[in-house]
Amino acid sequence: MIKKISLDEKFFVAGANGMVGSAICRKLIEKGYGDQKLGGRLLTPSRKELNLLNLENVKNWFESNKPTVVILAAAKVGGILANSIYPYDFLIENLTIQQNVIETAWLNGVKRFLFLGSSCIYPKFSKQPIQEEELLTGELEKTNECYAIAKISGIKLCESLRVQHDFDAISLMPTNLYGPNDNYDSQNSHVMAALIKKFCEAKNTNSSQITCWGTGKPEREFMHVDDLAEACLFCLENWNPDDKNSPRNCKGDPLFYLNVGTGTDISIADLVKQIAKETGFKGEIVWDHSKPDGTPKKLLNIEKIQTLGWNPMIKLEEGIKKTINEFKMNLSK
Repeated sequence: MIKKISLDEKFFVAGANGMVGSAICRKLIEKGYGDQKLGGRLLTPSRKELNLLNLENVKNWFESNKPTVVILAAAKVGGILANSIYPYDFLIENLTIQQNVIETAWLNGVKRFLFLGSSCIYPKFSKQPIQEEELLTGELEKTNECYAIAKISGIKLCESLRVQHDFDAISLMPTNLYGPNDNYDSQNSHVMAALIKKFCEAKNTNSSQITCWGTGKPEREFMHVDDLAEACLFCLENWNPDDKNSPRNCKGDPLFYLNVGTGTDISIADLVKQIAKETGFKGEIVWDHSKPDGTPKKLLNIEKIQTLGWNPMIKLEEGIKKTINEFKMNLSK
């Protein structure tokens, strides 16, 4: 039997100030969770209030606040450049956050736990579209290997606690995300945010040329973060890996992690053209072939989560328009 969550739960969203965490909080509130009038609470401590890298701090916070449902959306994230320069930071910080939060949640009797991984856990040359069974079947993409290893460890920690100690932990593997509250830092942003910022600024300064990394040939899948938030709540409410009708791997064994994406991809070159169109940039686009492309193609197979009844709703063109408008509004503030 699935451990049903109710409106009087005490939700702890780790990483609530980030793009993913804030989207999840908006979705929880929209669905009536966290309403104190109904006995619920939405716990969203700041980094100053709760340092996830400090085990004693995490233990004390859990004992004081006693959350019943935990969503781990906190992570050190970044694009190819940041992963290449700071591999140790990406490995050790994510491993530490995950162990501190997951183990402490288990020890404090949390009812349901959701861990958010990443599609980068899969081998560089996985069969496309990538099924969950591709995990640990080949070599990882070198440009984000340390981040991927940390995320794989988080999946396995949740799975091990479930198998050995009956801890109700599930994991979701989202594809590339974009949307409100994204990180637009020049050194640490992902491709969608980096391109939107680059083209908006070029348009504002009347630049005649923009340089983009790589060849533009790699194909990527992009999902609006609001779709991921919907998937998170949907799975917390409906997915019990132990149920006989829940998704299973090719061997018939229960799956404790599921892919979340759109089921469609686009080349980086076509993405650039679309962003240029939406921002009104009409200058020259130059491709710097000396910069890495990363994985040639990465498209998730989302059939298993679809069998549960979840489907993405936000089309890429709609999401890009919305995100560009939000970025422009924030620039004008």
